[in-house]
Amino acid sequence: MEEVRPTRSEMLARREQIKTAQAGMELLKSKRDALLAEFMKTVDDTVKQSEELAESLKKAQYGLEVAQAIDGEAAIHSVAMATVGETLVDIEGVTIMGVSIPLVKPEPVEYKNAFTRGYSPTGVSLRIDDAALAFEETVGVIIAYAQLETRLRRLGEEIAKTNRRVNALEQLRIPELKEQVSYISSTLDERSREELFRLKKVKKNIERRKAKAAL
Repeated sequence: MEEVRPTRSEMLARREQIKTAQAGMELLKSKRDALLAEFMKTVDDTVKQSEELAESLKKAQYGLEVAQAIDGEAAIHSVAMATVGETLVDIEGVTIMGVSIPLVKPEPVEYKNAFTRGYSPTGVSLRIDDAALAFEETVGVIIAYAQLETRLRRLGEEIAKTNRRVNALEQLRIPELKEQVSYISSTLDERSREELFRLKKVKKNIERRKAKAAL
Protein backbone atom coordinates (compact mmCIF):
# COMPACT_ATOMS: atom_id res chain seq x y z
CA MET A 1 0.00 0.00 0.00
CA GLU A 2 1.32 3.43 -0.89
CA GLU A 3 2.24 5.79 1.93
CA VAL A 4 -0.85 7.62 3.14
CA ARG A 5 -1.12 10.56 5.52
CA PRO A 6 -3.74 9.64 8.12
CA THR A 7 -5.68 12.92 8.07
CA ARG A 8 -9.38 13.68 7.59
CA SER A 9 -8.71 15.65 4.40
CA GLU A 10 -6.78 12.68 3.01
CA MET A 11 -9.63 10.34 3.90
CA LEU A 12 -12.17 12.60 2.17
CA ALA A 13 -9.92 12.75 -0.90
CA ARG A 14 -9.64 8.94 -1.00
CA ARG A 15 -13.43 8.57 -0.69
CA GLU A 16 -13.88 10.95 -3.61
CA GLN A 17 -11.39 8.92 -5.62
CA ILE A 18 -13.41 5.78 -4.87
CA LYS A 19 -16.59 7.42 -6.19
CA THR A 20 -14.76 8.55 -9.35
CA ALA A 21 -13.22 5.10 -9.89
CA GLN A 22 -16.59 3.37 -9.40
CA ALA A 23 -18.29 5.75 -11.86
CA GLY A 24 -15.51 5.17 -14.38
CA MET A 25 -15.78 1.43 -13.90
CA GLU A 26 -19.53 1.48 -14.61
CA LEU A 27 -18.95 3.51 -17.78
CA LEU A 28 -16.31 1.04 -18.91
CA LYS A 29 -18.66 -1.87 -18.21
CA SER A 30 -21.36 -0.19 -20.30
CA LYS A 31 -18.86 0.33 -23.11
CA ARG A 32 -17.73 -3.29 -22.86
CA ASP A 33 -21.32 -4.56 -23.04
CA ALA A 34 -22.05 -2.41 -26.10
CA LEU A 35 -18.85 -3.62 -27.78
CA LEU A 36 -19.72 -7.23 -26.97
CA ALA A 37 -23.15 -6.82 -28.57
CA GLU A 38 -21.54 -5.38 -31.71
CA PHE A 39 -18.88 -8.12 -31.62
CA MET A 40 -21.47 -10.92 -31.53
CA LYS A 41 -23.41 -9.34 -34.40
CA THR A 42 -20.19 -9.05 -36.40
CA VAL A 43 -19.39 -12.70 -35.64
CA ASP A 44 -22.72 -13.74 -37.19
CA ASP A 45 -22.13 -11.53 -40.23
CA THR A 46 -18.58 -12.87 -40.62
CA VAL A 47 -19.77 -16.47 -40.51
CA LYS A 48 -22.36 -15.78 -43.21
CA GLN A 49 -19.83 -13.92 -45.33
CA SER A 50 -17.33 -16.74 -44.87
CA GLU A 51 -19.89 -19.22 -46.18
CA GLU A 52 -20.61 -16.96 -49.15
CA LEU A 53 -16.88 -16.64 -49.84
CA ALA A 54 -16.38 -20.40 -49.69
CA GLU A 55 -19.26 -20.90 -52.13
CA SER A 56 -17.96 -18.21 -54.48
CA LEU A 57 -14.43 -19.67 -54.45
CA LYS A 58 -15.82 -23.16 -55.00
CA LYS A 59 -17.75 -21.95 -58.05
CA ALA A 60 -14.74 -20.10 -59.45
CA GLN A 61 -12.38 -23.02 -58.81
CA TYR A 62 -14.78 -25.45 -60.49
CA GLY A 63 -14.98 -23.22 -63.56
CA LEU A 64 -11.19 -23.00 -63.68
CA GLU A 65 -10.77 -26.77 -63.40
CA VAL A 66 -13.29 -27.35 -66.19
CA ALA A 67 -11.45 -24.86 -68.42
CA GLN A 68 -8.11 -26.49 -67.60
CA ALA A 69 -9.43 -29.95 -68.34
CA ILE A 70 -10.89 -29.01 -71.74
CA ASP A 71 -8.82 -26.06 -72.97
CA GLY A 72 -5.54 -27.07 -71.35
CA GLU A 73 -3.24 -25.41 -68.83
CA ALA A 74 -1.24 -23.71 -71.57
CA ALA A 75 -4.33 -21.78 -72.74
CA ILE A 76 -5.20 -20.81 -69.15
CA HIS A 77 -1.64 -19.63 -68.50
CA SER A 78 -1.59 -17.62 -71.72
CA VAL A 79 -4.87 -15.90 -70.85
CA ALA A 80 -3.68 -15.17 -67.29
CA MET A 81 -0.51 -13.52 -68.58
CA ALA A 82 -2.48 -11.38 -71.05
CA THR A 83 -5.26 -10.34 -68.68
CA VAL A 84 -5.14 -6.80 -67.29
CA GLY A 85 -7.31 -5.14 -64.68
CA GLU A 86 -7.52 -3.65 -61.20
CA THR A 87 -9.95 -3.47 -58.32
CA LEU A 88 -10.57 -0.02 -56.87
CA VAL A 89 -11.79 0.47 -53.31
CA ASP A 90 -12.81 3.48 -51.25
CA ILE A 91 -11.58 3.32 -47.64
CA GLU A 92 -13.40 5.33 -45.01
CA GLY A 93 -13.41 5.23 -41.23
CA VAL A 94 -16.27 4.62 -38.83
CA THR A 95 -16.24 4.86 -35.05
CA ILE A 96 -18.00 2.36 -32.78
CA MET A 97 -17.88 3.28 -29.09
CA GLY A 98 -14.61 5.11 -29.66
CA VAL A 99 -13.10 2.31 -31.76
CA SER A 100 -11.88 3.40 -35.20
CA ILE A 101 -12.71 0.79 -37.84
CA PRO A 102 -11.88 1.03 -41.55
CA LEU A 103 -14.84 0.75 -43.90
CA VAL A 104 -13.86 -0.60 -47.32
CA LYS A 105 -16.29 0.15 -50.13
CA PRO A 106 -15.54 -1.35 -53.54
CA GLU A 107 -16.05 1.01 -56.41
CA PRO A 108 -19.01 0.11 -58.67
CA VAL A 109 -17.95 -3.04 -60.47
CA GLU A 110 -18.09 -3.20 -64.23
CA TYR A 111 -17.39 -6.81 -65.05
CA LYS A 112 -15.16 -7.30 -68.04
CA ASN A 113 -15.84 -9.46 -71.06
CA ALA A 114 -13.75 -11.20 -73.67
CA PHE A 115 -13.13 -7.88 -75.43
CA THR A 116 -11.98 -5.93 -72.35
CA ARG A 117 -9.86 -8.39 -70.36
CA GLY A 118 -6.78 -7.90 -72.49
CA TYR A 119 -6.63 -11.14 -74.40
CA SER A 120 -7.82 -12.04 -77.90
CA PRO A 121 -11.50 -13.09 -77.78
CA THR A 122 -11.17 -15.31 -80.83
CA GLY A 123 -8.68 -17.62 -79.18
CA VAL A 124 -10.49 -18.05 -75.84
CA SER A 125 -13.39 -20.35 -75.06
CA LEU A 126 -16.57 -19.44 -73.22
CA ARG A 127 -15.42 -21.71 -70.41
CA ILE A 128 -12.40 -19.49 -69.75
CA ASP A 129 -14.57 -16.37 -69.88
CA ASP A 130 -16.96 -17.89 -67.33
CA ALA A 131 -14.09 -18.83 -65.01
CA ALA A 132 -12.63 -15.32 -65.27
CA LEU A 133 -15.99 -13.77 -64.43
CA ALA A 134 -16.44 -16.10 -61.45
CA PHE A 135 -13.07 -15.02 -60.01
CA GLU A 136 -13.87 -11.34 -60.64
CA GLU A 137 -17.10 -11.75 -58.66
CA THR A 138 -15.16 -13.48 -55.89
CA VAL A 139 -12.92 -10.43 -55.44
CA GLY A 140 -15.90 -8.39 -54.19
CA VAL A 141 -16.81 -11.14 -51.73
CA ILE A 142 -13.21 -11.24 -50.47
CA ILE A 143 -13.25 -7.49 -49.85
CA ALA A 144 -16.51 -7.73 -47.88
CA TYR A 145 -15.12 -10.61 -45.82
CA ALA A 146 -11.83 -8.80 -45.14
CA GLN A 147 -13.75 -5.77 -43.90
CA LEU A 148 -15.79 -7.87 -41.44
CA GLU A 149 -12.68 -9.71 -40.26
CA THR A 150 -10.92 -6.40 -39.61
CA ARG A 151 -13.93 -5.10 -37.69
CA LEU A 152 -14.02 -8.30 -35.65
CA ARG A 153 -10.33 -8.04 -34.77
CA ARG A 154 -10.53 -4.36 -33.80
CA LEU A 155 -13.62 -4.96 -31.62
CA GLY A 156 -11.98 -7.95 -29.97
CA GLU A 157 -8.85 -5.96 -29.16
CA GLU A 158 -10.89 -3.09 -27.69
CA ILE A 159 -13.03 -5.48 -25.62
CA ALA A 160 -9.90 -7.09 -24.18
CA LYS A 161 -8.38 -3.67 -23.40
CA THR A 162 -11.59 -2.41 -21.79
CA ASN A 163 -11.91 -5.60 -19.75
CA ARG A 164 -8.35 -5.17 -18.43
CA ARG A 165 -9.19 -1.63 -17.33
CA VAL A 166 -12.38 -2.80 -15.61
CA ASN A 167 -10.47 -5.54 -13.79
CA ALA A 168 -7.73 -3.11 -12.76
CA LEU A 169 -10.30 -0.79 -11.18
CA GLU A 170 -12.50 -3.51 -9.71
CA GLN A 171 -9.81 -5.81 -8.36
CA LEU A 172 -6.89 -3.47 -7.67
CA ARG A 173 -7.51 0.27 -7.54
CA ILE A 174 -10.86 0.41 -5.74
CA PRO A 175 -9.90 -2.22 -3.09
CA GLU A 176 -6.60 -0.37 -2.56
CA LEU A 177 -8.42 2.95 -2.02
CA LYS A 178 -10.90 1.29 0.36
CA GLU A 179 -8.01 -0.21 2.30
CA GLN A 180 -6.42 3.23 2.55
CA VAL A 181 -9.68 4.73 3.80
CA SER A 182 -9.97 1.95 6.36
CA TYR A 183 -6.39 2.54 7.52
CA ILE A 184 -6.93 6.31 7.85
CA SER A 185 -10.24 5.81 9.66
CA SER A 186 -8.78 3.33 12.15
CA THR A 187 -5.77 5.61 12.74
CA LEU A 188 -8.01 8.62 13.35
CA ASP A 189 -10.20 6.56 15.71
CA GLU A 190 -7.12 5.44 17.63
CA ARG A 191 -5.93 9.04 17.88
CA SER A 192 -9.38 10.10 19.04
CA ARG A 193 -9.38 7.45 21.77
CA GLU A 194 -5.89 8.48 22.87
CA GLU A 195 -6.92 12.12 22.94
CA LEU A 196 -10.03 11.28 24.95
CA PHE A 197 -7.96 9.24 27.41
CA ARG A 198 -5.49 12.12 27.73
CA LEU A 199 -8.26 14.64 28.37
CA LYS A 200 -9.83 12.41 31.01
CA LYS A 201 -6.46 12.06 32.69
CA VAL A 202 -5.91 15.82 32.62
CA LYS A 203 -9.42 16.38 34.01
CA LYS A 204 -8.81 13.89 36.79
CA ASN A 205 -5.52 15.61 37.73
CA ILE A 206 -7.26 18.98 37.79
CA GLU A 207 -10.01 17.63 40.01
CA ARG A 208 -7.44 16.05 42.33
CA ARG A 209 -5.58 19.38 42.66
CA LYS A 210 -8.81 21.18 43.38
CA ALA A 211 -9.64 18.66 46.10
CA LYS A 212 -6.23 19.12 47.74
CA ALA A 213 -6.58 22.88 47.58
CA ALA A 214 -9.98 22.72 49.30
CA LEU A 215 -8.53 20.92 52.35
